[in-house]
Amino acid sequence: MTQDRPAPRILIVEDDDAAARAAETAARDLGAQPTRVASYAEGLAEASAGDYAVIVFDRMLPGGDGIEAIAQLRATGSTALVLIVSALGRATNKIEGLEKGADDYLAKPFDPDELRARLRALLRRAAMVLSDSDLVAFGDLEIRVKARTVHVGPRHVPVSPKEFELISYFARNAGAVVTRMQLLENVWNLHFDPQTNVVDVHVGRLRRKLEQAAGRAVIHTERGEGYVFDPARSGA
Repeated sequence: MTQDRPAPRILIVEDDDAAARAAETAARDLGAQPTRVASYAEGLAEASAGDYAVIVFDRMLPGGDGIEAIAQLRATGSTALVLIVSALGRATNKIEGLEKGADDYLAKPFDPDELRARLRALLRRAAMVLSDSDLVAFGDLEIRVKARTVHVGPRHVPVSPKEFELISYFARNAGAVVTRMQLLENVWNLHFDPQTNVVDVHVGRLRRKLEQAAGRAVIHTERGEGYVFDPARSGA
């Protein structure tokens, strides 16, 4: 079972004072502990030295571009999720950041509420508890990777092999919107839309099993976008 853990830490690498203060406020609002530095070199050094759940990296920093830091962070073994914030907000800029390993990309100027929502989603993803690469836990919902089993508290949730692949993919992307096409590509290995309802049927079946065991919704629908796996959220 899971144990109480210390407040998650968020590193903010930002030389713009207003943006940095907004990120610090959002972090504290979410119960996280923010640390702020203002240059590329400081960001890399602090990220390598500290245990951070999320790193907020500006792009145009003294000393370098935040997205170029991602590969170096991963080389040091950092598992922190990275949110890039930048005045470079065109679609091509966002695609570049995501392709280079960013977990999310937020254009400036941003609404503080949107920043808070993005950080909340990343913190939920980072809150997955990994034990010997076997246990993934979200509160009372536990996924055993090796045994391929799912439990909510003491209750076993019977899932088919495909449903286990589905919940595993959802868990890796907890808190983020997952589209139908992403599920087709990553769970069914289909890189085209076969125009069937196979995704909807499997998601619906898994959703009902989890909701029955947990007494609450675990998989949520974002209309027109996709699904969000978020065991902590209330509501359908």
